Amino acid sequence: MNKSILARLEAQGLRMTDQRRTIARVIESAEGHPDVEELHARANALDARISLATVYRTVKLLEETGILDRLEFGDGRARFEDSERAHHDHLIDMDTGEVIEFCDPEIEALQEKIARRLGYRLEGHRLELLGRKLK
Repeated sequence: MNKSILARLEAQGLRMTDQRRTIARVIESAEGHPDVEELHARANALDARISLATVYRTVKLLEETGILDRLEFGDGRARFEDSERAHHDHLIDMDTGEVIEFCDPEIEALQEKIARRLGYRLEGHRLELLGRKLK
C-alpha cells in the first residue's frame, strides 16, 4: 500500500505544521482532481486559520517534492492528484469539464511499442483526450 502524503512529507524531513497536516488529509480524501481553491474551501472548513496562500504554498511544496502531480485540462485551472495513484489516463468532456479516468491495455501496449520503435524505454506518460459526447 502507498504511504500517505503525510508520511511521505515526514520521510523527506519537512516541517509539519497543523495546517500542513490538515491540507495533506484533505488532499488524500479528495475525489477527482481538485484545484487549489477547492482544496482551500475543504481545508478552511476544518480549520478557519488556513489561508488560500497557505494552501498554494503547501501544494507547491507537494508538487516540488514529487508527491502531487499537476494536471492541466484546458480550463485554465491547475488540478492535482497524488503521484502514487495507480496509473490512468484522462478523457476530458469539453462541454462539461467532466474528467473521466480510464486505463486501456491496448493503448498502454501501443505506447510501449512506439517508444521501442523510436529507440526509447518508456519511463512514464500522460495521456489526455479531449472530446464531446456523441449526439
